Amino acid sequence: MRYGIALDIGTSGMRAQAIDLDSGETVATAITERHPIPGMNVIDHVNYAMKAGEEAANGLIIETANNLFREFNIDLSAVEMVAVCGNPFQLSLFQNIEIRDLAYAGKNMIETLGITPPKRDGDIVDASSLGLTGMPQAKVFIPPAVTHEIGADAMAMMLMTNILEEKEPCIVVDYGTNAEMALVRDGNVYTGSAAAGPALEGQEIERGMLAAPGALSELEITDRGWRCYVLDETIAAVEGDLIDPLTGEVLEEGPMHGKAVGITGTGVIAALANGMKQGIIIPPKINSPDGLLHLQDGITITSHDVEEAGKAIGALRAGFLTLLDDSGLWVSDVRKAYMSGASGLYVDARKALEVGMVTPGATDIVQFGNTSIAMARKIVKGEVDMADLKEFATRLRATHCMFATSEFFKNLYSVEYSLWCSSMPMDQYNPMLEIYGMKPLPDPVPPEDVKVTRLTARDLPDTEKCKVKIIKCGTLLTGIVEGCIGCKRCMKVCPEKAIEITAEGVSRYRATIQSDRCAGIACTRCEKACKNKVLHTLDLRMQKA
Repeated sequence: MRYGIALDIGTSGMRAQAIDLDSGETVATAITERHPIPGMNVIDHVNYAMKAGEEAANGLIIETANNLFREFNIDLSAVEMVAVCGNPFQLSLFQNIEIRDLAYAGKNMIETLGITPPKRDGDIVDASSLGLTGMPQAKVFIPPAVTHEIGADAMAMMLMTNILEEKEPCIVVDYGTNAEMALVRDGNVYTGSAAAGPALEGQEIERGMLAAPGALSELEITDRGWRCYVLDETIAAVEGDLIDPLTGEVLEEGPMHGKAVGITGTGVIAALANGMKQGIIIPPKINSPDGLLHLQDGITITSHDVEEAGKAIGALRAGFLTLLDDSGLWVSDVRKAYMSGASGLYVDARKALEVGMVTPGATDIVQFGNTSIAMARKIVKGEVDMADLKEFATRLRATHCMFATSEFFKNLYSVEYSLWCSSMPMDQYNPMLEIYGMKPLPDPVPPEDVKVTRLTARDLPDTEKCKVKIIKCGTLLTGIVEGCIGCKRCMKVCPEKAIEITAEGVSRYRATIQSDRCAGIACTRCEKACKNKVLHTLDLRMQKA
């Protein structure tokens, strides 16, 4: 039997599928719960790689890939090819090539530091040369990038959805911690990337989790209460309990009763949409007896959760409007929106539109799914080759809008922040836009007037045929901490319970961190809590399995 592997290195985690090259069938699927590099977004990953060293970051990704592949329980020596997809930073770390040209903005800084940007025009290399083990005959296919902002993931988003063939203006968004978006008008492409943060994927939410078995993923309003839906072992949403959102009282048990362990980003969006529709949520406050929104199996939504989700939604809507303005369009000019990525597929599209997660004014929404792994699968199956991708990259010419330096975006985001975090009523949104000299938003499109087309049932294809295996902890970072007194204050303050201090001999202590649970240098609560200031997480190194 001959195998190929499709690998998606996303900002929130890694997903891999083994495919029988003769039959084309998927024989195994394995995913990580989170990304192996400490941090909750691509900026955190960049900072870790820059400070801990590219070798350390590369080691985490490669070791996690090897762990994923071992979960397949196939003969890895029969693997002939691995197709990988991701953004330029993730793929550069995967290849262990220069990343500083991606980390620094502006040619002057790059020239001052003497950085020579590597070519990212697609490559085919031996798996063993990258550190992938057990597959001595395998070749790794790495797609090209158009620019350092537009990588294989953005190309996949545009290529898999055929957005360039659209006759009318339309927009496509890959929803994730770093939401890539592209607006097409008359064959011209305008791109942007909003650092939405991990809330839309269930992270930085008190009971949040990525899409996995046991995740509460959808909520429906009924005339008796809210019906919860929970992901089963095949990542399909199955009916759960009917609950009173104000008190948590179970009004009726469903098939998934007692099986919810957390809530994914799509569930958070549903909770926001339902709560705002019924007046329970007036951002960021929750109008219930205890200030919490109650869901199945003791899962709750807090005001802090509303703020975190709102900031992510605000970054998205500010990004949409900035791209529209940059292209000379406005809300009513773009009626079609593509939603890709796990969050873009599983979320209720109409609810997403209501809260601002979809470009305002959209009346035709297409939910596509994970375009990155879709393209990797097509490469494995021979339906797309490297020559096709290089040709596509060559003819793709895009105008990239840097939201980080855009005054238009910054002003818009200040309005969004006021809406979600400072109790500004929605009826003040347009007056605030007017203050900044911006055009107003029209009245929302009624949900019943919105056409929604869902092109696939699951983010990962063929998972109904084989159980998804989840790596809860990909890698460990460990080391002796000289001067540590074993007080374990660092353990007590870690919000993710990622660090452990253990004694090794007399007055000698070892720190061990689960890298995929660590929030990285954007957090460092453990270091700040260290009584003797001797804990430095960047000094810890990977412990191989």
